[in-house]
Amino acid sequence: MSALSEHEAMLYERAEGGAVDCRVCPRRCHIAPGKSGVCRARANRDGTLYAVTYGRVCSVAADPIEKKPLYHFFPGSTVLSLGSVGCNFTCRHCQNWQIAHADPGEAARDLRELPIRNLPVLADHNGCRGVAWTYNEPTIWLEYILDGAQLAHEHGLYTVMVTNGYITEEALDVLAPHIDAYRVDVKGFSDAQYQELCRVRDMAPVLAAAARAKRVHGCHVEIVTNVIPDFNDDDETLGAIAAWIAAELGPDTPWHVTRFTPYLDYAHLSPTPIPTLERAVRIGHYAGLRFVYLGNVPGHAGENTVCPNCKRLLVRRTGNAVEDVALRGTLCAMCGENVNVRTNLK
Repeated sequence: MSALSEHEAMLYERAEGGAVDCRVCPRRCHIAPGKSGVCRARANRDGTLYAVTYGRVCSVAADPIEKKPLYHFFPGSTVLSLGSVGCNFTCRHCQNWQIAHADPGEAARDLRELPIRNLPVLADHNGCRGVAWTYNEPTIWLEYILDGAQLAHEHGLYTVMVTNGYITEEALDVLAPHIDAYRVDVKGFSDAQYQELCRVRDMAPVLAAAARAKRVHGCHVEIVTNVIPDFNDDDETLGAIAAWIAAELGPDTPWHVTRFTPYLDYAHLSPTPIPTLERAVRIGHYAGLRFVYLGNVPGHAGENTVCPNCKRLLVRRTGNAVEDVALRGTLCAMCGENVNVRTNLK
């Protein structure tokens, strides 16, 4: 392993017997010498906690920002997207399990070094207006994101976290001042659902972090719920998520209800029926949300942004492609209604 990856972690405490206590996510792993946390990206070596994936990437791409998905943030722009290995969740339907469930040591041959000084260069060469930490869980990449986001802002690039939201308040307060968009999954609306799907006991930190990112740190926030048949597709769950978004994040916060693809432990299920997603959109509107999107169904009208005031089509999308935009900054170009579109850095 190179010197670049020998990076001491932030936010931990030394404990008895050479153990350490990590404070980055609510699991707060107590890590014995020679062991790693649940995420595998933070390892105890002789009583010092190291961020072993610092500067080590397995996925780099220039993506449409809509792929994250972010629909009200620099629409039509391209973002430099980075991913490594490891996650603090072990979701039973994970689409990226090959990297999310990977051990950095075992995946070493698939990782390469990407110093932060290269990020602005890569962004410029690929026509990217920002940098996103995505694909695996960025929270466990805290130190690399912090350094990279600060440099990105120095070069006028926007910054994005695509996250499960399972982060301590302390860690969020380190990162969020340097993050422009915080795109978070809300996978259900009960501790039992999070225990079954993600193997974590408490969903409260996810909700608290999303609200704090917006209210305290001024991040642009969008929420995604992957609608899984017979798991979180009931009116009660969907209604509770929508009501929480409206009350805690505001009715202008975009909510993406996306089609589930059968995978891993949930391979026996069927893809989400489109009428179920259309019902979720109606539930969101009934709860007072002004922007509810139907995802993973390319060509469906539910991908488009419509002005809630004059009902004109503002952004036409087909999958991740933006075809027409009728915006004037954050306003509807037709009637001047504020439609909560972020086109500037914090």
